[in-house]
Amino acid sequence: PAPIRTEEKVRLIDLLSETGLVSIEAASFVSPKWTPQMADGAAVMAAIERRASVAYAALTPNMKGYDAARAASVDEVAVFASASEGFSQRNVNASIKESFLRIGEVAGAAEADRTPLRAYVSCVIACPYDGPVKPQAAAEVAARALDLGAFEVSLGDTIGAGDPDSVRWMLEAVLKRLPEERVAGHYHDTGGRALANVEASLEMGVRVFDAAAGGLGGCPYAPGAPGNLATEALVARMAELGLATGVDVEALAEAAAFARSLARSNAEISLRASKRS
Repeated sequence: PAPIRTEEKVRLIDLLSETGLVSIEAASFVSPKWTPQMADGAAVMAAIERRASVAYAALTPNMKGYDAARAASVDEVAVFASASEGFSQRNVNASIKESFLRIGEVAGAAEADRTPLRAYVSCVIACPYDGPVKPQAAAEVAARALDLGAFEVSLGDTIGAGDPDSVRWMLEAVLKRLPEERVAGHYHDTGGRALANVEASLEMGVRVFDAAAGGLGGCPYAPGAPGNLATEALVARMAELGLATGVDVEALAEAAAFARSLARSNAEISLRASKRS
């Protein structure tokens, strides 16, 4: 709810860069009017200590965001669409069809610049406004994103409504349209089922998963949805299953502890502000 200082964001990214992770989404070049917490993306990208082994990505919803990300020398850009009309309207103030016109512009520029493009699909299980989302709707949006040149499509259970069964049904539809090596899972932990959803996805052949240090995250347009699956929980579970991630657990624990300290500080600032008001 309150902005986190630029130097603290930089510190978190630098800590994550030391863990062995190979991809870190470090900034979001979204509208500072609607999401002022992300207004310092260029400053963050300029200050982080980059490692050659890490691809630093940024979210770019439109050409203005793409141009800003390119000026900040990001390694990858990410675009996003929704599998539900209600969330699309509230998140980007456009229909799904209209949002793909914007995404298409970014995808064309990324192809011309040879910048790797990743795509997110939100609300693949359920929408806070429209309710349950049909698996075929998620598959259709994911396929359209792939057709635009995305090297990978991340399937987002944005409000954490999914369980292993609904995730399997969704993936069955998606994997008829996309090869499993081009699909990633992105599961919020609202109901404490994110790890179970990861395991269901593993059974279906998915091997890439998004996570957030300390379980940070959430979305102002997805009321009641907490953060993403905690990276440290995901890495620990993969180790229990005998799957290698290449992540230094101790270094990740340090980064996660710092992330949680930022969340606590942010909550305290917001509480003081609300009391004053």
